[in-house]
Order: sequence, then structure tokens, then C-alpha cells
Amino acid sequence: ATSHVPSTGTRLSPASPAARGHLIDVPDVAVDGATLLICLCGLVGNGAVLWLLGCRIRRNPVTVYVLNLAVADFTFLLLMSFLLPLLLTHNMGMYLLTAISIERCVSILCPLWYRCHRPQHLSAMVCALLWALSIAVIAAVAVLCLSHQQDQCHLTLISMYALNFLIFAPPMVISNVILFIKVQCGSQRRQPRRLYIVIFLTVLFFLLFMVPLSIWNFMQHFSSMLGHSQVVFLLACINSSINPFIYFLVGSCQRQSVKMALQRVFEGRADPWMVAEGQKRSSYLPRSRYPPAPLFGRKGPSPSS
Repeated sequence: ATSHVPSTGTRLSPASPAARGHLIDVPDVAVDGATLLICLCGLVGNGAVLWLLGCRIRRNPVTVYVLNLAVADFTFLLLMSFLLPLLLTHNMGMYLLTAISIERCVSILCPLWYRCHRPQHLSAMVCALLWALSIAVIAAVAVLCLSHQQDQCHLTLISMYALNFLIFAPPMVISNVILFIKVQCGSQRRQPRRLYIVIFLTVLFFLLFMVPLSIWNFMQHFSSMLGHSQVVFLLACINSSINPFIYFLVGSCQRQSVKMALQRVFEGRADPWMVAEGQKRSSYLPRSRYPPAPLFGRKGPSPSS
């Protein structure tokens, strides 16, 4: 029996049985290693955000959204190998970013109406409704796709992506464009600029790093000619891991703790050195010999007395 020897002009593909036991796909191993490392960093970062916002920082409408977003990112990184939890947390991240973008945009365009008519527990109610919507969508996908009903499964997936990209994505993008213009024009000087920067960067990274996963997952059900998915999952992992670092970098000033950085972003606290500088300058102002003028026309004691 003669053995077949490949010619010098042929190459063994890594996917072939002959090469599988002898060659290691170095790029795939490097991408998988980077994904694992970023996943671990993201779990630590989102875990710190969950602990600080849940236990150490006072709750407000913004932190409710950010807390739920951290839950979605933490779950995405923890259950990244399972398709249904991945889709659930991916959809939830988009829904939450849309909700917080719209609410911040309304607070800029209609500040008086927002302060007077906004329900007290609106953030918690919106988050509960969005979780229910995301779970219902994924439950429908799971029932129809796992029961091997291909036509209904494809129809459900198309409906899910239409909901994401035609209903939720446009308001999210439009609201962030308005926020960006308002902040750049400086017409809202009393508004928390750091918070709007955080929202804008979070949405920007979501569109850059998470949308490729949606496109790849959508095309996977209709085409078998797609390439490897390692890079797509690496980008999605970066998106779910980068938010805590955005919070810290935008809110940090000199040497500060993570808790102080989050408070400066989500509570609008001023820099400690600015407060100290303001107190220092106020101590240099000359004090008047006379008491301040009374209101409503009442006369105080004359200087001669």
C-alpha cells in the first residue's frame, strides 16, 4: 500500500483531520485568551459597580438604570457560552440604554415638565417592564426554535431584530445626538456633563462592539458561509466589560476611590479640590462692617448708631 504525500504546493487547513492533531491555530488561541482575560476583568468591574451602586451609594433614577445595566453585563459575561442568556442580556442592554437616553433627553428639552410630572419610581417600573419584555421575547424564540419549527423560528428572530433595530435603536441614537449637541453648545451649563459623557460613550461603544454580534447572529440563521465568531464575541465581551472603566475614568479626579468617582458621575458631586478652593477664596473676601440690607424695605440700624 502506498501512502499519499501532499505536494509542496498544498497546505493542510487547520480544520482538516490530518492537521487537527498537529497544528494549533495561533490566532484563534490568542483571541480566545484575550476574550477570557477581558471577561474576567469585566466580571470584576461590573461586580464592583453592583456592590457600590447597590449597597454604598444613594439610589437615584440614573443609578437604577446603571444598576440594571451592570446586572445585564455581568450576566452576559458569566453565561457567554449559552445562546439564550446571551440574547436576553444583549437585548436588555439595548433596551436600558434606550430608556436612559430618552429620559435624559427629556430632562434637557423639557426640564420644568420633567421635574414636576415625573413619577417617583419611574426608573424601577421601566426596568421591570423592559426585563419582562426581554424575557418574553427570548421565551418565544426558545419555544419556537427548540421545537424545530424552522419557519416560525425564523419569523420570530426577524421580529426580534426588527424590534431591536427599528423600535429601540433609532430613539437611542437620536437622543444621544441631541445630548451631544446640547453639551457641545453649552446651553445646559447646570446639567451634569459627566453623566451625559458617560451615556454617550456607553451607547457609542455598544453600537461599535455589540451590533456586530447581532448582525452575525442574524445572518447565521440564513447563511452557512460565515467565518469564525471569535472576533465577534471578543467585541461583545469588550462592550460588556468597558462600562465600569468608563464610569471610573470620566468620574476620576487626581487620586480618588472608585466610590467617589461613581458619586461624581451619577450624583453630580463637585470636585473636592474645587470646594476647598472656593472656601479658601471666600475666606479672603473682606467682611462688611454693617449687617446685610434687610428685605422688603425694612431699615436696619444707621452707621452712626
